[in-house]
Amino acid sequence: MRGSRSLPLMRLATGAIVLAWPLLVFFGLAHNGLHWLLPVMALLLMLRLFQVRKQAGPLRGVLQVVALVGIALCTASALLKTHQLLLFYPVVVNLVMLAVFGGSLWSAMPIVERLARLREPDLPPTGVRYTRQVTRIWCLFFIVNGSIALFTALHGDMTLWTAWNGAIAYVLMGTLMAGEWLVRRRLMKREQS
Repeated sequence: MRGSRSLPLMRLATGAIVLAWPLLVFFGLAHNGLHWLLPVMALLLMLRLFQVRKQAGPLRGVLQVVALVGIALCTASALLKTHQLLLFYPVVVNLVMLAVFGGSLWSAMPIVERLARLREPDLPPTGVRYTRQVTRIWCLFFIVNGSIALFTALHGDMTLWTAWNGAIAYVLMGTLMAGEWLVRRRLMKREQS
């Protein structure tokens, strides 16, 4: 019984490290603690990689690549004794997401449509067009967000980097998700009437 409870907690911990990356890096630098924090982050990302391999779904590959990139950046930073490589993690995450979302536009079913069909297998033609448009909007988001993340990494101001990558980008992402959800609900109501 205890092992079954620890599994969701471990998933939560490994998911949190991905989301809290900027804050962890900032904390490690502010308290001269990257020498012990990097191995802990790499270990949690390895656990994340193994957890994701057992999952199914259209974003499984993305989560695996993101975990591998995090492990590589932690390892390289520890070996080279530098933190600058860690600053590029949000850039790589945006590039991976752009590649997946953008690449799916050239497939029969864009990634947002695949996700939508998990809830509504018989998606109407208007829904298919809508999901293709939403996929394009996410691609634009990843381009803009990734570009700003790159600027903050190259600029080297840790306060700016942490503020953008650890807070502002998440607020914008949440706003986009909420806005898309509201538009989708409105379209569904219109479709039903």
